[in-house]
Amino acid sequence: MIRFAVFAGLVSCVGTSGGARADTPPPRPTMWYWHNWTDHAGISHMTKCPVRDFDLKTMSKPAGPQWQDRLKNDHGQVVFTVQPAHWNGAWHPDPKVQWIIPLRGTWYVTAMDGHKVVMGPGDVSLGEDQLSRKDQQGHIGHDAGNVGDGPVELIVVQTDETPTTDRPCRFR
Repeated sequence: MIRFAVFAGLVSCVGTSGGARADTPPPRPTMWYWHNWTDHAGISHMTKCPVRDFDLKTMSKPAGPQWQDRLKNDHGQVVFTVQPAHWNGAWHPDPKVQWIIPLRGTWYVTAMDGHKVVMGPGDVSLGEDQLSRKDQQGHIGHDAGNVGDGPVELIVVQTDETPTTDRPCRFR
């Protein structure tokens, strides 16, 4: 079974300060991701969602502890992608339930409800619009493309999760 940990570098913890006791861990962090999900009518939406279920532990001894929120998953695949300058993906659903993290450059995702989100390095998006249906304009899933004149580098973690409807922020 593959389990995904929060990517290093997306969460930073500040050490104790002042009069805080050395054995008192810092408060649990909150990270945010954008969830591109589909409702029962087949319309996709973008919702900002929290990730809060962190445990402070080592990933491999003797490394020091770091905050981790492991999302259960049976199978997955990591894909690095470089979108050429001025790339546009047109309207399409994600091929799988997938986490998308920009490494360099800026890109956007526009849901069928018209909500557009612009993301850059450090932002996280969950693509789960596989169950969307064509609307009257012929749009399905989402429209995505690069912002600016350069390429965009992304890491995509595709999962074998079953797509859902009416479940924004299902991973917390």
